[in-house]
Amino acid sequence: MSLESKPTPLVTVSLGTALVLVTYVTPIVSVPLTAVDLDAGAGSRAWILSSMSVGLAAALLVSGVIGDTIGRRRIYDLGLVLLAAGAVACASAWAPWVVVAGRSVQGVGGAAILACGLSLLAVHFAPGPPRVHATAIWGASVGLGIALGSVTAAAVGEIGTGWRETYAVTAVLCLALLPLGRAVPESRAEEPRPIDAPGLVLLVIGMTLLVSAVTEVRNGLGAVTVGLLVAALVCLAAYGVVEQRVAAPLVEPSLLLRPGFLAATLGSLTLGLSMIGVASFVPTVLQVGLGHGIWTASLVPAVWAVVSVATSLLLRLLPFPIAGPRDISLVLVLVALGQCLGLGLTEDSGVWRLVVMMAVAGIGTGVLNAVLGRESVANVPADRSAMGSGANNTARYLGAAIGITLFVTIATHAGDSLVAGWNIALGVAIGLCLAGAGAIALVGSRMARPEDVATG
Repeated sequence: MSLESKPTPLVTVSLGTALVLVTYVTPIVSVPLTAVDLDAGAGSRAWILSSMSVGLAAALLVSGVIGDTIGRRRIYDLGLVLLAAGAVACASAWAPWVVVAGRSVQGVGGAAILACGLSLLAVHFAPGPPRVHATAIWGASVGLGIALGSVTAAAVGEIGTGWRETYAVTAVLCLALLPLGRAVPESRAEEPRPIDAPGLVLLVIGMTLLVSAVTEVRNGLGAVTVGLLVAALVCLAAYGVVEQRVAAPLVEPSLLLRPGFLAATLGSLTLGLSMIGVASFVPTVLQVGLGHGIWTASLVPAVWAVVSVATSLLLRLLPFPIAGPRDISLVLVLVALGQCLGLGLTEDSGVWRLVVMMAVAGIGTGVLNAVLGRESVANVPADRSAMGSGANNTARYLGAAIGITLFVTIATHAGDSLVAGWNIALGVAIGLCLAGAGAIALVGSRMARPEDVATG
């Protein structure tokens, strides 16, 4: 039986990916319950929400590089164990910092699952229709995880208790997925590269400090925030210097000259910056700005996720491929047009305004979930597929961390009401989406050289 005909890698990786997104989304609504139980202040709440992003941003690229070297399935399985361990820590937390630590560990575990899971699909499904099918399912699993996370959050909020149980269930599901992973053949680079330890350490520290600085901005631009930001820039600058001097850098500079790789990376960064912040703030504007209940506040983002799932699944039925900088740019314009439907919101607006906005934006998001993942591994050498996936997801979750903070800050401080602030913040998000689309179109206007053609 050929590798392409075996469903196990696709099932295992898709379920693991969905579980990571459930874990990422659920605290958006459940954090108020956590804060009451643990007596967490505003600063602790911000860290509970963002700590998984810290782990993701720090470990995504690193997980991919290590997976390519010592085994992608091994790192994927380790990710499931870490996701479960972090969930256990959160479920048994007696103080806010324990939840923050547990969520950070979950971020590291989620990074390993996302980076190496997509790479496993690239290895086991050949380019062409088999890989298009696999990445469409993978993209749908991203939306499915967000939808399930939104519904779970609503259920937790409605019951009023049980936030610990959601983490306990996550731990059980992670351990249940481990046996499925045993059936996935191991894969690694045929000629493993030496791991750039200095670059790896500097990147992890730099990304951790950068996302930490973004998190602290929610508490004001104080000395701690400035210190974290300066330290992050120093580490990342040092990382850039080191990468120019080592024989085997984590990401070869030549990859950034490949239009496909650069477009996929910029596309993920733009989607994180411009759409994740919008989706994350929808529950707040519905509850606080428009006076709706928790189920409405949670199910409207679920519409976005469900539409994205359907779009990702239907994408494989198209008679023409969606790939390359031009197509990515056009889909981002579609996301921006969907966001425009949410402008002009007032306290008297109906829920349908946001439902339609999220549905149209969900079409573009669903396409991008599938296409960006596929492009990230198609435009790197075959033995570096986990690195390509890690780099792409790093861009997405770094963008998400910045985008969420930017949207929340503008929406809560601009205008004379939360709804007015929403309109201003949404306008900024649309501008960022269109700017990203323009940058990617500019990248696509370059003629790809023969050496830029992907070998993976």
